[in-house]
Amino acid sequence: MPASAGHGRLWLGLLGIVLSLAFLVWALHDVDPAAFFRRIRDADLWLFLVSIGLATLTFPARASRWRIILAARGEPVRWKPVWHATAIGFMANNVLPARAGELARAYAASRFVSLPLARSIGSIAVERVFDGLIVVLLLALVVATFDFPGAVTVGGTNVSTLAAWTGGLFVLALAVLFFLVHAPQNALASLGAVARRLLPERAGDFIVRMTRSFIEGLSILRAPVDFVRVVIWSLAVWLINASAFYAGFLAFHIGPLPFSAALLLQGIVAVGVALPSSPGFFGPFEAFSRVALGLYGVSASAAEGFAIGTHLGWFFPITAIGLYHLARSGLSFRDISAARGAPEAAA
Repeated sequence: MPASAGHGRLWLGLLGIVLSLAFLVWALHDVDPAAFFRRIRDADLWLFLVSIGLATLTFPARASRWRIILAARGEPVRWKPVWHATAIGFMANNVLPARAGELARAYAASRFVSLPLARSIGSIAVERVFDGLIVVLLLALVVATFDFPGAVTVGGTNVSTLAAWTGGLFVLALAVLFFLVHAPQNALASLGAVARRLLPERAGDFIVRMTRSFIEGLSILRAPVDFVRVVIWSLAVWLINASAFYAGFLAFHIGPLPFSAALLLQGIVAVGVALPSSPGFFGPFEAFSRVALGLYGVSASAAEGFAIGTHLGWFFPITAIGLYHLARSGLSFRDISAARGAPEAAA
């Protein structure tokens, strides 16, 4: 791994920690400690466990979707090794900086499923595209059709207007994906010309290779049945996740809020945790939860009691499951940490 790449990841990790601390300080700066701890103390234990169970259920659902993407070229892929790689990757996201779990997951899959590393990385990029599209679609539906406080503005623009633009971007993004699938050579040629003009030769070649793997992962768009299956699993992942948020509302006595509030909250939080952050996304999760719940008039103390309580509850199960599978896999933390150099090796 080049020293410059290692330094880049170090600085990204440090930036994530600084941003996480800043978000956490802002989220808690005016919270009433007595009200906060009372909210934690009075939480309904059984509903809290339901929330944890639903949040943990999203990970095997993600593994089921990922298996379809990995098998899109007609090669059978067993679910069990894909699940092991999924658990290890999301555990690594919780304990390693700079979202290292994504590359750790790709590395584990390449070992467990005997796939080329570049293809494994490309399949995760495809997953992220579907996640983004589904979250955007659900956000647009929430604002357009559900009981949303429509007078809310962001940067002076009505949120309903933003939802209309968001829905348009969803359609545009899907059109771009279909273009990439059905005209891959044209897309790669154009990208290669631009990348090699703006970047060093090695970096440009690497980007083209990774894009080719990404386009190969998009081959599910050529198979209507597989495409529909991936969309259904993507919807399942995010609806289960929203249900976990909603169960958290009930556990921490937030509301009463409609289920659409859970859809909105998860969309806003998904945007927040995409920013550089510390391992486990502590800080952005709490800050963006406060922002989203504030739209419904939820107090800072109530919002933070819910956010910190659910975040900690959701953090531990997948971390423990991932550590268990890592211990049984023959891999080590050194292996999955070294996976951060995987893109250079794959190139």
